Order: sequence, then structure tokens, then C-alpha cells
Amino acid sequence: MRTASFHSRSSNSNGNHPVSSFSLSLLFLLLASVSASGTVPKAMSKPATGNFDRGPVIPTTPLVTFLEHVQETALATFGQKDFDPKLYVDLSLKSNLSTTVTAFHKLPRNATGSVSIPDFKEFMHEYFDGAGNDLVYAEPPDFVPEPDGFLPKVKNPQVRAWALEVHALWKNLSRRVSCSVSERPEFHTLLPLPGPVVIPGSRFREVYYWDSYWVIRGLLASKMYKTAKAIVTNLIYLIDTYGYVLNGARAYYTNRSQPPLLSAMVYDIYNRTGDLDLVKKALPALLKEHQFWNSGIHKVNVQDNRGRNHTLSRYYAMWNKPRPESSTTDKVHASKLLNASEKEQFYRELASVAESGWDFSTRWMRNTSDFTTLAITSILPVDLNIFILKMELDIVSMAQIVGDNKTVESFLKSAQARKEAIDSVFWNEENGQWLDYWISNGTGSQECQRWKASNQNNNAFASNFVPIWIDLFNSGL
Repeated sequence: MRTASFHSRSSNSNGNHPVSSFSLSLLFLLLASVSASGTVPKAMSKPATGNFDRGPVIPTTPLVTFLEHVQETALATFGQKDFDPKLYVDLSLKSNLSTTVTAFHKLPRNATGSVSIPDFKEFMHEYFDGAGNDLVYAEPPDFVPEPDGFLPKVKNPQVRAWALEVHALWKNLSRRVSCSVSERPEFHTLLPLPGPVVIPGSRFREVYYWDSYWVIRGLLASKMYKTAKAIVTNLIYLIDTYGYVLNGARAYYTNRSQPPLLSAMVYDIYNRTGDLDLVKKALPALLKEHQFWNSGIHKVNVQDNRGRNHTLSRYYAMWNKPRPESSTTDKVHASKLLNASEKEQFYRELASVAESGWDFSTRWMRNTSDFTTLAITSILPVDLNIFILKMELDIVSMAQIVGDNKTVESFLKSAQARKEAIDSVFWNEENGQWLDYWISNGTGSQECQRWKASNQNNNAFASNFVPIWIDLFNSGL
């Protein structure tokens, strides 16, 4: 068994969004990183006074809370250089939590709260298994070095050789969750999953939601249909367990989701394989996921300039504390804020930006030069609502496949209503783009606000063009 490395280089100082090894993922993430340096709409440039955080909070586990304390001590002990906060919340216990906590509190500390490096390393070695030790290698059942019909239009020998090198990465990234996670879940922050997984790699040792879409696009190109289905099965399991797909398969990710692309994964796999059983299994889960994104804190009502009422969706994490995987970093940013309520709102915004997959971008900031002005919960994002429209259209198609006419009729209406909302709230004729819309501070799901042209964000982002992905102009809705 590998020994733990308790002080390693961080490949992402934000400690959040993983970069998949597959080149399709890289391309999209490069597009997503494009952000403007302009200003937000004047009406939204300052937060309203008394905008206290009143949203829901899903509590974390005792182990995660304790590992955050370990993370803080590690920072005090090792210092900032090459410090990776996520490493410490990915550790698993060797002994029960109470025994480990007692030993932790007995560590000798100096006046600043730090522990000597030898004492801390000895403690870590005695009480923890290394991050990632609760994942084991899983041989992909459908991997072959060069699949039949692999990228038939790629003729250049050098390009084909490179593509096969990328294809070979699937073997390096294939894992399954160790049986120890199911046997003693209180010892782990990793969550149990029924099937094998494909991880992003490096410091990201778990499945992530919207990364899985790009992974599956690559797996389909590699003719690895069984592996792609296993990923979808895991995501369905998360919906059945939690009511939505988590940001990632860790205990500290249970308070938020990520861009809802599961329906697109299922639909793409079905188009390649004709797997009717997969559609039958996925459809009930997709109905649950649709409900998650279209109710409660995620739902916002807007009345357009013709007096028509529309319902759209926003990102809104169920958390208002530092993100455990980046706790020490988040606290540094929040230290610039004056009081506890402002910090809670900032932490909510941080987690909600992580839910968007765009962590981080000036797209979500009131003041593009001040990170603490993140305000994504006050934004109706174009891309999120397009993803949900795609989900609605996919559900219509899948319901037709299984002969569920009632669901077909219901979701055709939902898709038509969302398209009208997207055209009314986001479309900007002068720019020829769909623009994010800033809502009034504190607007809840039950309130309805009047649309104002001045609340559209006229800055250029890659997300302004996501409607083209589903050919919104010619969708027939």
C-alpha cells in the first residue's frame, strides 16, 4: 500500500474544479475561462444593505469538520508554499474518529498553534491512510489499444498516434471505490459508488459531475460503451441517494450540484448503443433532477416587458461556510469582510460558483477587481437554463422511446415555456447574443420581479453562445 504524502504541490489553488485529462474537456474549459473585464449592470453594481444569508444549509459529516482542523494545523506547520488544502480532507482514518481526535488534541503546539513537523508527520502516519488509498485500480472491461473504427476521418499518422496516446489514458484513470468505504463509511470522505469510475487525475481523486460529460464524449469516441454506462449508473445512484447529482463523490460536496448534463450523457450513449434498459433506468432519475433545478432556491420568477411571467433557474449552493476542500483559502478571502453575515453570504457565493463549474470568473462579480463581490446567486445564467432546456428535450425523447405519453406532453410544455423565457429574458437583439440577467438582491423563488433591459450583463462570455449548442433558433419549439 502506498504511504501518504502529506505535503504536495497543488495543481489548482482554488481547490475545486478538476481539469480532465481528455482533450475535449480541456478545450471546453479553455472556452469557459474566457471572461470579460468590463462592468456589471449599473443597477447591480452594489449589493443591497441587509442582504443577509437565509438560505438552506446541508450539514457536513463530523469527519469532514475534523479534517478541516487538521488542514489548518498542516498549514500552520508546513507553511503556505506548495500547500494543498484538498489533500487533508481526502484522507481516510486508520482508527475511529474519537481516538484520532483525542490524539490530535494531545499534539504539543507552540504559541501560534503549529505543531513541529516531525510530530505532525508521525501523527499523520499513525492515524491516516493517504489521500486516494480508498480508490483501487479497475481494469476497463472494454479497452483495446486501437478500437475498430477509431476516428476514421483522422488519416495523418502523427495525429493518429497522438490520439491513441490520449485513448490509452483511460486505463490510467480507471478506478473503483474500495470495499472499505462501504464497510466503514465514517472513516472516509469518499462516497461509495456501485460501479467503476473514471477520475480526472492528479489531486482530483473522485468522480465529478459535469467533467463526466466530457469523459463520456471521449469514451464514446473510444468505443468504450460499458465504461460510459458505468459512469452514468454512478450518477443515477447519486440522484437516488441525495435527490440530485453531487458536484463530486465526496462527503464535502453533498451541498451542491454542477451543470446538469446527465440527460445529455444518457442520450448520447443511447444514440450509440440503443440501450433501452439504460433509458428506462435513467428517466425516473432525470425527473428527480429536473425537480431539483426547478423548485425551491433554484427557481426564480421574472415578468417580462409584455407582462408575461416566466420561470428560470439559478445556481444556489446549500452551504454558507468555507468550502472544506479550500477552507484555509476561503477564510483568507473572507477576512477582508467586516461581519459574520457578510462572510456567510460570501461563502455561499463561493460554493455556488463552484456549482456552476466556472470557478472562478469575473462573470459572477459585482466588481471585477474584488473577489469578495461574487454574487452568482443574484444571476440567472444563460448556460444553466440551456442545459435544463436540453434536459427537458432529452426527457421528451426518452419518454417517447419508452412510450410514456404523459411525460412527453408535460415536458414539451416545459421546454416551450423555457424557450420563451430564454428568448424574453436573455436575448439581446442589439448584441445578437443571449446575456446573463441580474436579479434583485434577495429575490426568492416565490417573488416575481419585472424585467429590465439594464439588468442584462452586456459583457462577452463563452456562455452567451451556449444556446447554439442545441440549435435554439431551429429547435422547433
